[in-house]
Amino acid sequence: MIEQTRRQIEASSRDSSDNLLALFAPRSVAVVGASRDRTKLGSLVLRNVKSSGFPGPIYPVNPKARRIGGLVAYPNVREIPEPVDLAVIVVPAPSVLPVIEDCATRQVRAAIVISAGFRETGAAGAEAERRIVEVARSAGMRVLGPNCLGVIDTVTPLNASFAARMPEANGVAFMSQSGALGTAILDWAAARDLGFSKFVSLGNEADITESDLLEIWTSDESVRVVAAYLEGVPAGGRFRRVAGATTRQRPVVVLKAGRTTAGSRAVSSHTGALAGSDLAYSAAFRQAGVIRATTLEELFDAALAFSLQPMPGGAKLTIVTNAGGPGIVATDAAISEGLALTHLSSTTTSQLRRLLPASASVANPIDVLGDAGPDRYQDAVHAAIEDPHTDALLVILTPQLGTDAPATAYVVVEARRSTDRPILACFMGSQGVRRGVTALAKGSIPNYPFPERATRALSAMVRHAEHLREPLEAPRHVPADRATVEDIIGRARASGARALDSYEASRIVAAYGVPVPRGALAHSADEAKQIAGEIGFPVVLKVSSPDVVHKSDVGGVKVGLNDPDEVGRAYQSIVTSVREHVPSARLDGVAVWAMAPPGVETIAGVSVDPTFGHVLLFGMGGIYVEILRDVSIRIVPITPRDALGMVRDLRAYRVLAGARGHPPADVDAVVDVLERVSELATDFPVIRELDINPLIVYQATRGALAVDVRMTLSV
Repeated sequence: MIEQTRRQIEASSRDSSDNLLALFAPRSVAVVGASRDRTKLGSLVLRNVKSSGFPGPIYPVNPKARRIGGLVAYPNVREIPEPVDLAVIVVPAPSVLPVIEDCATRQVRAAIVISAGFRETGAAGAEAERRIVEVARSAGMRVLGPNCLGVIDTVTPLNASFAARMPEANGVAFMSQSGALGTAILDWAAARDLGFSKFVSLGNEADITESDLLEIWTSDESVRVVAAYLEGVPAGGRFRRVAGATTRQRPVVVLKAGRTTAGSRAVSSHTGALAGSDLAYSAAFRQAGVIRATTLEELFDAALAFSLQPMPGGAKLTIVTNAGGPGIVATDAAISEGLALTHLSSTTTSQLRRLLPASASVANPIDVLGDAGPDRYQDAVHAAIEDPHTDALLVILTPQLGTDAPATAYVVVEARRSTDRPILACFMGSQGVRRGVTALAKGSIPNYPFPERATRALSAMVRHAEHLREPLEAPRHVPADRATVEDIIGRARASGARALDSYEASRIVAAYGVPVPRGALAHSADEAKQIAGEIGFPVVLKVSSPDVVHKSDVGGVKVGLNDPDEVGRAYQSIVTSVREHVPSARLDGVAVWAMAPPGVETIAGVSVDPTFGHVLLFGMGGIYVEILRDVSIRIVPITPRDALGMVRDLRAYRVLAGARGHPPADVDAVVDVLERVSELATDFPVIRELDINPLIVYQATRGALAVDVRMTLSV
């Protein structure tokens, strides 16, 4: 494995100067700032590199020492006689830049800057950090950090960090944007037999980011699952692309912190208010196939299952238990997590009746009773796992009189060796099951102390398996009159306008094929009457002004007009009222629209997220949009599957699908509108916010109408 990685390093250095792989499998390591004082960080890092079993040369660098820890020391990197792949830098912040310059001169492939005192300290630190990256990139050198814990690779092996322990080897590659959290996780994982193949503290991410690591871990055979603690991503678009490629090869589970405050920003539209940053992260993760964990416990529960078990073929779970209560808890938890209980075949239930006591339950959950020993568990487990309908098995054990936890654990381990279906365990308790839990860990069976945690981990596996089964899909290209949109937006920007009036905004969405009512712009009462006659009554009049956002509040809307005289009076009333309420408003005219028939009111819109760019929203509309907040979010551009998923995500989807005697709405028309709005935002990134509220949806095959459209532009 290590030789394969080193060959990748050599190829990357020849082809693209991308030396990122040297972080994990370097041929040699220099520890800059190594110290003979065992209390110093440089001493700890050097000891870690040595004690990890790193197979290559190790070069301590210290201008005041000739030997450190039995190794020849060098005054600086330039004087090391052999090539250096990786430099681990543990010197005061002001000394880091000269060290990086030395590394660049010696063509060091990668550097880990553990030193703190950079961007996190203010403007001067940020400038020093920028200069470090500038020098490194000019030499093709990659930099991790600064202000980081370091890197651990159990495959090489290499511990280039100041962590207190070297973890056991496992298939979990973990990255963290918090170094302190990383040290705690290493200690926590060691007590729970959870190992890592890679462990990376990202620090300030001045150069190397989570996307870089995902990119190389996509093809790393030592990585079965990627787990990450993230507080943000610096380049959302790249992260989404790279993560999407990674999840096609191996699962990615992320705990994204900051769920409660990330969306607090000033916005002017319904869409912007509803599509806060945390929802954008959830959408990006979902579209990329990333599993989002809500707690650290959930993150590592899922990582453990992914690292040890095969993917399930479906969502049907069979439960074997020696206690009814935990079986019921597991059943409730499974259903809540979107799993289904296996309907066991008649052959399986007949077999169980022959093998188990008459008072045992042969339904699912299979209750082998409290006095069950290993033999009874063996009969039930083998019957359950061989049932053709079982996709996954959960074995629950509670310590009761006569329970043999270690022997039962061996039964579970042996069953796993005979099947390609995942088996999870829930040996509940502490002292009474400790030896059994140890036996499960040695046999690569993930054990969870409570059923809810086991079913949640299995649910993550099922979601990933479903993601893998979904075919790759590209956004649908829609025909559009792009020239008209360019003209409208060009004139608006030339005039300095940040907002378009509703008439021009409607023309833009119509140019992309979004249906709008028949309408035209009137500049006098007589013209309004003429337009209304051509459209047909009833009609609606709306003021057209980029300076009036909420038209109804200033008397700028009149509905249900049934004859020319009403239209004439309405025109004069709108102009007078708007001038009274907003004297400085520019009046482009009054739009005359055919009055849309009633239907289901929804909202569709676009806003700009600071991390991921344009975000598309769909939800129930009208006056309840911000009260009910029943919305779904995706990052632009979307695929047809994304568009349909947005509709089906709504709690009120049954309203659209037809419920309680109501006919189904035209969901296909909604999907079409969402795809067209997505392409509009993709083609014209200058659009900052777009609201279609309401988008009225009619009965199946009868389409949808964008009744009111608002749009703002970026500066």
